[in-house]
Amino acid sequence: MNSRGREAAAIFLALVAAGAALQPVAGPVRVALGPTVSAGRVIRRDALVGRSVSVAVLGGFRALAADLLWLETYLAWAAGDQAATQALIRLVTSVDERPESFWLNGARMMAYDVAQWRIAAADRTGEPLAAVRRRIREEQAGAALDLLAEAQRWHPRSAAICIEMANLELFGRTDLAAAARWYRTAAEMPRAPHCAARIYGELLRRQGCRAEAYAWLRHLHPHLPRGDPEAMPDVVLARIRDLEDQLAIPEANRYAPPGD
Repeated sequence: MNSRGREAAAIFLALVAAGAALQPVAGPVRVALGPTVSAGRVIRRDALVGRSVSVAVLGGFRALAADLLWLETYLAWAAGDQAATQALIRLVTSVDERPESFWLNGARMMAYDVAQWRIAAADRTGEPLAAVRRRIREEQAGAALDLLAEAQRWHPRSAAICIEMANLELFGRTDLAAAARWYRTAAEMPRAPHCAARIYGELLRRQGCRAEAYAWLRHLHPHLPRGDPEAMPDVVLARIRDLEDQLAIPEANRYAPPGD
């Protein structure tokens, strides 16, 4: 049996034991992973449990394995262990790609929490913090975006994943154009939240594309439910009026909301 098979078998045996008595809950997985995680070294995703091995060997234990590994991830996160946190996020999503929450929460940990840990460490070295902060945030946003790009293989119609990618582009990389593209992609997905379309229109305006923003928001407003606070139809209408003033739209051609 090769090393990958031995490691997969070790995880399987640990999970069988855990099924009988989950005391301590995360112990079996910690034993199976051994010093790779406890030493805080980066775990290559394909060096431990590839998908084919995890599906074939773990079988019906995949969900349990992933849950236990997520507990390990939380422990590493709570301890501020950068390497173990990021490695375990990769391992969890390798073992079971089905829960969106693993991808989304893992990406947020990478982009925001790990970035803060790195920034705090850089601050202690006396490096020029403004430039370091920007670089670290961009790097961690990039790592999170890579993770979510992989998530799209398994969740190609997920508005939540597209919105998370948009947020990372906007707040992590300050790339308005890329963020706008992802918000629009999310807005066109089934059951997308209203905020995606609204923010897309706002980002068009912020990029100076006022005519495009006006056309988009004018099309959007009639479809917003009036009783839903998340839809914010009054905010969208106010933005439409601002754009009409900026674009000098003649009174006769201005938007007339339904029911007026």
